[in-house]
Amino acid sequence: MSQDEGRIQPGEEILSATREWLAAVRGALGAEFLSAYLHGSVLTQGFDPARSHINLLVIARSLDGPVLDALARSIPKPGKRFRFQPLFMSQLGIEKSLDSFPIEWLEIQERNLLLEGADPLRDMDVPRTYLRVQCEHELRGKHLQLRQAYLLSHADPAALQQLLEASASGFATLFRTLLRLAGETPPADAARVIERVADRFQLDAEGLLIAYLVRSGGKRLSKEETAATFRRFLDQIQRLVVAIDLLPV
Repeated sequence: MSQDEGRIQPGEEILSATREWLAAVRGALGAEFLSAYLHGSVLTQGFDPARSHINLLVIARSLDGPVLDALARSIPKPGKRFRFQPLFMSQLGIEKSLDSFPIEWLEIQERNLLLEGADPLRDMDVPRTYLRVQCEHELRGKHLQLRQAYLLSHADPAALQQLLEASASGFATLFRTLLRLAGETPPADAARVIERVADRFQLDAEGLLIAYLVRSGGKRLSKEETAATFRRFLDQIQRLVVAIDLLPV
């Protein structure tokens, strides 16, 4: 693999499987096909096919009626080696959703690999007006879910550890957004992103890193320390919610 401005070039096995998956979809779209991109964790050093999906964005001129039906029939069945998670969008659908999903479109725009077709993402102008509002909304929502999960599963260390591990990827996106809101360019490495967020918002870096370390295999928790570790992470997220509330809209 080679690295280019924080983006990792996937291995040939992944690229070959992706092009094979895309061939049937592209044929179904015919003249409606515009572009196909890889995006997300598959373009990072830490991508693990056993844990993560391969994210694909397929852009079409239209996804109406017969086109949608033909596309539905063409999508390959899940494979044993790689799991694909496609997002199908029309060009107009993207343009109309930029202000509704600024976090998602910024993430895709900043880390993508064009596979086929034109490159509309390159010049896409994602408005930042609602970026802070969406980030706060999602951060508060995740904090509430984690707190509820702790209350319901506090006596089940295995469930708590699974919840902690599962939360890592969702928070990673929000952490990168927080750095953008603070005027910084997020580092390519997930651990460095978390460390920068902790430093920028005066948080406990080790406590904030826990979910990432558990997911990546860098930290193993005993039954006795799981609940306290979960609460420590939850406390840092709560402090982050307070901090983002002070940022200007």
